[in-house]
Amino acid sequence: MEVERLPRGRHGLSREFVAQNQRERLLAALAECLHENGYDGTTVSMVGKRAGVSKSDFYKQFESKDVCFLAAYDDSVERIRARVLAACGGGADWATGVLTGLAALLDLLAAEPAQAQLVLVEGLRAGRGVYDRYQEALQSFVPRLRDGAPAPAGGDPPPPATDEAVVGGIASLLARRVLAGEAEKLGEFLPEIAEFALTPYLGATEARRIISER
Repeated sequence: MEVERLPRGRHGLSREFVAQNQRERLLAALAECLHENGYDGTTVSMVGKRAGVSKSDFYKQFESKDVCFLAAYDDSVERIRARVLAACGGGADWATGVLTGLAALLDLLAAEPAQAQLVLVEGLRAGRGVYDRYQEALQSFVPRLRDGAPAPAGGDPPPPATDEAVVGGIASLLARRVLAGEAEKLGEFLPEIAEFALTPYLGATEARRIISER
């Protein structure tokens, strides 16, 4: 996520606008520093330098690196959620909605590997508070997957825990790809991820047929 820097010198912009711009640049810079150095290797000075924001201005925005991290994490999760849910809503049916939502997710993460690492990897390393946020983020996708989901033809509906298992499994699969340095190639894994998501509801044969026709 790139945030445009403000021009130097007098520009006539309000203090509120300048502060918001600095905040956005710091959040983006933190994600980039984490991507390059990991959480422990990232310092406030690094983040400020990458963002073009002084150390004193950093502390006007955030009390610490930890607080900045939480803000960056929440911001990234919300952007991902908005993109995915908007894409899901454009599907003609449940399966199409799931496919378009997954495609939007993979495209976004592939375009922003630093954000992918922030949400899927660093969030699990930063302590209990962020892990709870991670679980809440996953849970927010469960109702959308469950709503309108069919049972396999001639079979019983999947057990209630299936929706949570599918969402958690997708996150785990993507995290492994990011850890392997394959974030920018995530779009290539859409068929694999889509089959994992659709099979519990449609059966493997029907899931593969739908994916092949996309």
